[in-house]
Amino acid sequence: MLAMIRLALALSLVASLHAGVRIDIEAFGTSLGGWKAKGREACDYALSGAQYRTYKPEVTPTPDGGIFASIRIDNRRGWLASDDHAVLEITVDKNGSIVSAQSNLALQGRTISSDVIRTGGSVGGAVPGVGAAVKVGADLTADLSSKLLREKVVEPGRVNFPAAVRHNYNLLFQAIRNGPDLLEEPAAGELPPTEESTKPAPSAVRLDVKGSGEKIEIRK
Repeated sequence: MLAMIRLALALSLVASLHAGVRIDIEAFGTSLGGWKAKGREACDYALSGAQYRTYKPEVTPTPDGGIFASIRIDNRRGWLASDDHAVLEITVDKNGSIVSAQSNLALQGRTISSDVIRTGGSVGGAVPGVGAAVKVGADLTADLSSKLLREKVVEPGRVNFPAAVRHNYNLLFQAIRNGPDLLEEPAAGELPPTEESTKPAPSAVRLDVKGSGEKIEIRK
């Protein structure tokens, strides 16, 4: 009986060590000030004098072993005005690298959608690793900003909405985690290595890039 319990515990631990790419939602929330709003489902914060709210990401697996993350961001316009909304969508491959990103803004009856910005092809060609992720974020912001400019928007919270999307993109990239390589199955009666004896998966490289018109500090 004891041997069966030990084997079950071993298999459970091995399964946890086999975890693939994921989003560290707690780390993402901490970087935005903490999941303190809407029943601990959202973060409230200020950027460039405007108030924004980010909700916990919805994350689903992709067929190739990566993940797709969708994040809702609100521009909180005050008691006498309805909030604007944005959706940021990011696809990550099984190695933890950004594959593509897209966003759209809903401004009280007007919808502004970015192109799908990809790391391959003409967008991120010949730009490896973190450089490709930085370029995707920059191109996404530029695309949204140019389309927003055509709408002749002047309200500060709306003008800076693309920068808020970029801010979330940067912090989400920092929260991407990739589990360790698959371990060999333990022999019968043996426990796999303990958590203390295994090295943690390295976190994403720090991004320190500029938003629209200002430098945004990215916190771990």
